[in-house]
Amino acid sequence: MEKAFYAQKHCKEYLESGVTFIRAVGTEENYDPQIKEAIDNHVIEGPHMYCAGKVICMTGGHGWQEGIEADGKDACLKAVRTQLRSGVDLIKMMATGGVMTKGVEPGNAQFTVDEMKVMIEEAHKAGRKTATHAQGLQGIKNALYAGIDSIEHGCFLDDECLELMKEHNTFLVPTLCAPQCIIDKGVENGVAQYMVDKTLKVKDAHVESVKKAYEKGIQIALGTDAGTPFNYHSNTAYEMELLARLDISNMDILKMATINSARCVGVEKDYGSIEVGKQADLVCLNENPLENISNVRKINRVIQSGKIVVDNN
Repeated sequence: MEKAFYAQKHCKEYLESGVTFIRAVGTEENYDPQIKEAIDNHVIEGPHMYCAGKVICMTGGHGWQEGIEADGKDACLKAVRTQLRSGVDLIKMMATGGVMTKGVEPGNAQFTVDEMKVMIEEAHKAGRKTATHAQGLQGIKNALYAGIDSIEHGCFLDDECLELMKEHNTFLVPTLCAPQCIIDKGVENGVAQYMVDKTLKVKDAHVESVKKAYEKGIQIALGTDAGTPFNYHSNTAYEMELLARLDISNMDILKMATINSARCVGVEKDYGSIEVGKQADLVCLNENPLENISNVRKINRVIQSGKIVVDNN
């Protein structure tokens, strides 16, 4: 019951912060497709959703507590088919260790190229996109060699990574606010020391990787990795502000938040830009975000599929 009420609260936070479509890339027990169904059936108000359900990870790998553990190509194939049976919209896998899982390092590669390749091929066969948590260099490369659709985080990107991403139109979803929130709050606010230590190891490289990706013309989509410590579901504006600190133009940040994200999810035919025939998902602001990206916080109205869902007048 508590999780259900929190889900409803978070859905409201997305709409109130101007977010009308989210991609949920990992929940325990496949909760997110159930939330999506409640929204679609008008039981609660919330953003349109594309859901990955449980993540797929190696035994003991990043996210193992809430994911599906799989080792070897056959087990990985079974895990993808299990998730497809449950009705997920995309497949999320874990290419490297991460900050949140105790005992694993962000830089360590986890799934092999062959393991990821079989999962990606099976997802694509079913018409689903794939995404991977990938922080360390070798794990990122393994995912790119395997044909992944989007790299989440991408803390360590070298020239080969960028060339592969450019060649295959792979998206980068930087999620800058996830590590920044851990650093902002720190141990004094209850963040585990091991999380702070691991975050500090990757933060500078993460920022540099995003800068290089932008300069190289890599497709960047907006994501927050909401649910990590002090990284709230209303943090989309903060992510945009962090991107602006990297000298990324406000117009490009707005594109990352709209049409680029729609392309990353695969819904650009219906969402992501204002065109005849597309869904009328609109955020009306009181001040121009091209002058100051923080103006995305100054919301007047949010319109979802032609219906006013937030009205601050």
